[in-house]
Amino acid sequence: MKAKIKEDYVQIDEISWQPFPDAFSKGGIRWKLLHTSPEMGAWTAIFDCPEGSSFDRHIHVGPGEYLLTKGKMEVRGGTEDGGATALELGYGYESCGAQHDKTYFPVESQFYMTFMGPLQFTNDDGSPRAVVGWEQAQGLWDSQTGSS
Repeated sequence: MKAKIKEDYVQIDEISWQPFPDAFSKGGIRWKLLHTSPEMGAWTAIFDCPEGSSFDRHIHVGPGEYLLTKGKMEVRGGTEDGGATALELGYGYESCGAQHDKTYFPVESQFYMTFMGPLQFTNDDGSPRAVVGWEQAQGLWDSQTGSS
């Protein structure tokens, strides 16, 4: 029988912010990886997004849930373009297959998100550029923090 994943606790304010890769974002977004769950294929992080920053085009291969704790986030173009404009303190659900051409932060913002599966970052023509799941998130975090 495989070992059960142990319970986990993280004191968020004791973790140092790390840069989220420029290959997938613009404007200096930072992140803290809070948990990875190999048995579910999930990963949870909190993001700090400066005014004017954004995440590049991506597809949610698995669903996700977020809580915007500070600021404003334009998801799928914002309300004006048929998406959602999240305001603090707002909750959102991203279904499996949800496509984002750009997720934009017009003001300084922070949000907490659990990804229940990977994100597939895509090129402008829709072709895959990179897949970021729990393993890639954990690997990046470990390389940034010297963890193992």
